[in-house]
Amino acid sequence: MRFVTGLLAAVLLFAGVGASHAVVRIADDRGGRIGTYVDKYQGLRSSGETVIIDGLCASACTIVLGAVPHDKICVTSNANLGFHAAWDFGSNGRAVTNPEATQMLYSMYPSQIRRWIAHRGGLTPRMIFLRGRQLTGMYKPCYLNAQASAH
Repeated sequence: MRFVTGLLAAVLLFAGVGASHAVVRIADDRGGRIGTYVDKYQGLRSSGETVIIDGLCASACTIVLGAVPHDKICVTSNANLGFHAAWDFGSNGRAVTNPEATQMLYSMYPSQIRRWIAHRGGLTPRMIFLRGRQLTGMYKPCYLNAQASAH
């Protein structure tokens, strides 16, 4: 248990926040209903918590980029953002793109994310991924494994 407490302290320290501020970690979130995420992230925005993206954040999860202030988001080397068009179930039970919801989703993103999406053909039914150097060029890194290199 002491190791876990020490690891949590290191995460808080290296995420650049004091122990009095909470941290939310996104690691394996495949998304869901847009409204659910808008509500969830509005609460997160008003709390002032830092968001660590440390794995997959796809579909509606990516709303975090527009809902939480840029300076309250950091990404690890594992961060992987997945974007696609919004969809509903059609009358036959198949996914049907919802143009209005897709436009609403797109408008929620910060301008640099919208530019990145636009350069890849926009939001379509096909998932596109933002990760690695392109992502770390847009968001500050959070060093979860920084204790190994700290002096």
